[in-house]
Amino acid sequence: MRGPLFYSKILLFGEYGIIKDSKGLSIPYNFYNGALKIDKEHTVATHKSNQSLKRFAEYLQNLNEENAALVTFDLKALHADIAAGLYFDSSIPQGYGVGSSGALVAAIYDKYADNKITVLENLTREKLLQLKNIFSAMESFFHGKSSGLDPLNSYLSLPILINSQDNIEPAGIPSQLKSGKGAVFLLDSGVVGETAPMVHIFMENMKQEGFRKMLKNQFVKHTDACVDDFLTGDIKSLFSNIKQLSNVVLDNFKPMIPVQFHKLWKKGIDTNAYYLKLCGSGGGGYILGFTEDFEKAQKALKNHKLEVVYSF
Repeated sequence: MRGPLFYSKILLFGEYGIIKDSKGLSIPYNFYNGALKIDKEHTVATHKSNQSLKRFAEYLQNLNEENAALVTFDLKALHADIAAGLYFDSSIPQGYGVGSSGALVAAIYDKYADNKITVLENLTREKLLQLKNIFSAMESFFHGKSSGLDPLNSYLSLPILINSQDNIEPAGIPSQLKSGKGAVFLLDSGVVGETAPMVHIFMENMKQEGFRKMLKNQFVKHTDACVDDFLTGDIKSLFSNIKQLSNVVLDNFKPMIPVQFHKLWKKGIDTNAYYLKLCGSGGGGYILGFTEDFEKAQKALKNHKLEVVYSF
């Protein structure tokens, strides 16, 4: 057995802010993907994934019992497949902010959910919200608290615009310019990030009035402006807002930026060669970069591995 492929995603804008109703923009990233498979010859990797799926299935059983109005699963089939050696064969790096658990959740929903909402039907706002709520409940198994956006992006394989927590829609993004000098890129921090501790730090910070004010008046303001600029293709305004956003993150989200990247982050802002921002919850994994001149950014970051995900 081999299931369909589900892709990784990149949240271009909105990390943390979407918890507090900022806009967000998430795009599929087809470089990485995963699929459900059955392996009768247990290797160490497939066995680890199989055991993780076993725990996930127990969690879904509870979800079935406690929230049947939201979603139910064919647990008999799921348990039988797990016993037969089901695992998630994935090239998506874990703890890198590109949606490894999201792709897994999408794959499980696609194969085992009863009365599932399919990609082929008319996706009304109500159906999108219902899917997001289902995925939020499912993915909470991995992170403690999940917006449900990563699995939604992976499941639909469409760019998704988050206007607010209960207002989401598929988005048309400007087509890429293959000959463009500008780029959005991933910078590999070389360390794995853990989502749950980062979210915990953020939630603790939210108890302080000063942090809440900064979030609303600076972080959310610049994030919303970046989303609007990106969707309308206003590159000049986009880079002005990304520079501000990069600054706000450096000043207020230091624990989410690996220590060895603090200077590099500041160097980008000071030289305008590139601007860095969090990719997902931070703490490690990928860092997202924006530059108007990718060659210039490459030279400035010559000791680091960069991957272009979008060209301007």
